[in-house]
Amino acid sequence: MGEFRMLRLGNQIRDEISMLIAKEQVKDPRVSAHLCVNRVEVARDLAYATVYVSSFLSDSQLKVGVDGLNSAAGFIQSSIARKLTIRKFPKLTFVVDEGMKEGFMMVNKLTRLEKQEAADAASREADSSGGSAEPSENV
Repeated sequence: MGEFRMLRLGNQIRDEISMLIAKEQVKDPRVSAHLCVNRVEVARDLAYATVYVSSFLSDSQLKVGVDGLNSAAGFIQSSIARKLTIRKFPKLTFVVDEGMKEGFMMVNKLTRLEKQEAADAASREADSSGGSAEPSENV
């Protein structure tokens, strides 16, 4: 299969899994509707697909949710295989995707650095304009 077709199949699988989770059709109690399927990487031979899942839930709740999805993988595979017309449907493996949390933490760090840089620039400007930022009183 061509690279574009593999990406398109991954996107279709991602959309279908997201719909199953959102509509709460996965009956495993560990699977929360707050789980987000970020991307799906499909092997070239269609034997396997890795599904990357993230959430803003705690790390332990996310891991429990991913374990629930791995338990329900057979149900999810059969549900999606009936909708998609492909010769061979890949075996799904769900893994925790730390990318969203890492990106969120990086944005927070950059915001703190910008605030610190602005405060440093303001203090340097105050120091260069006469030493004191307070107005002087003439008596």
